[in-house]
Amino acid sequence: MLIKLAWRNLWRNKRRSTIVLLSVIVGVNAMLFMDGMTNGMLSQILFNQISLSTSHIQIHNKGFSDNKTVQGIIKDSEKVEKAISNNPDVTAYSRRVITFGLLSSASNSTGVYIYGVIPEEEEKVSRIKSSIIEGNYLSNAKNEIIIGKKLAEKLKVGLGDKVVALANTPDGTIGSEVFRVAGIFKTPSSEFDKAFIYIPLATSQSMLDLGESFHEFAIITKNYKQSNSVRDELTSKLDAGIEVLSYEDLLPFIIIQLDMYKESMFVVNFIISLALIFGIINSTLMSVFERIQEIGVLMSIGMRIWKIFGMVVLEALILGVFGTVIGVVSGYLINIPFSIYGIDLSFFAESLESFAMGSILYPQLSVENFIITLFMIPLISVIAALYPAYRAIKLEPVYAIRYV
Repeated sequence: MLIKLAWRNLWRNKRRSTIVLLSVIVGVNAMLFMDGMTNGMLSQILFNQISLSTSHIQIHNKGFSDNKTVQGIIKDSEKVEKAISNNPDVTAYSRRVITFGLLSSASNSTGVYIYGVIPEEEEKVSRIKSSIIEGNYLSNAKNEIIIGKKLAEKLKVGLGDKVVALANTPDGTIGSEVFRVAGIFKTPSSEFDKAFIYIPLATSQSMLDLGESFHEFAIITKNYKQSNSVRDELTSKLDAGIEVLSYEDLLPFIIIQLDMYKESMFVVNFIISLALIFGIINSTLMSVFERIQEIGVLMSIGMRIWKIFGMVVLEALILGVFGTVIGVVSGYLINIPFSIYGIDLSFFAESLESFAMGSILYPQLSVENFIITLFMIPLISVIAALYPAYRAIKLEPVYAIRYV
């Protein structure tokens, strides 16, 4: 009976109920859109960092991640490689020589991170090959090099131009090599493009007098969410002098940023919720004032106050539930084209690249977003109806009946 009464009372003033229903729908859509934008932005920042050079897991000599000295080569690399190969959760890995050096052209010079890689291995763990915009990817020719677009502009070099790389060797001497630019890449991170160069692994080993040694294994797992468990499993099989780090260990600042962004979304959703609460309070309170005489009659004929209280709350709950369901469905449908084609933010491309984010943003909605919305908005509707319901049950029947 209460549900039937609440439903009939709602549509006695169709205009007001429709406006409140639309406000709930718009509020739900706004929350889902903001959640999708935030999820998409955070996912892209994390994915770009992982796919550029970090990978899911890195293995190197203990302390190498904090101080990338050329002396920090992996000891007993065959044992490490065997442990990696025998792990069923590892899909690909790449061996790397990593050091800091100087890259010079006829016009300029700058400090760079030198990555010596095996091209076939590296393309399975990073997106460097797919980021080539001019020329070609590494082909294992001895004196070829690929550099970022920003670095090429700074050095004023193009395809086929010569550059010289200098770096310290383990015994303190200077190793050098002349290279020709084989390819130029452009990634979502402008900082990466300014500072990283790639050369063949054998060339880097020869230039730095490393023999067959190298500094790092970069690993990709079947699911990046399993990185910590794979890290722990590999750590248990390797010597104490070897460190195994997941992307969470390697990118602590970004992980903190992700958590901060998620917390900030609670603030945004709270503000939207406040707007909905005041809208529902106003609508429900007006509905109660318009029916003071009716409520007085109901009290006079013996209707219990908890039923009157429940009737008013049910009215708001019905609006909240219907608005939420419609809002979730419409929000999902609206999100589909944006998630496929993205939102073009090219106007802010330079700023976004400093955050390692591309100029196209692809919103993402998770099941968690839908579940939270489905429960939160009806709850907000009930909370908003408590004060009007309280005012309704505090009416004096005699006064209410005579109210004009």
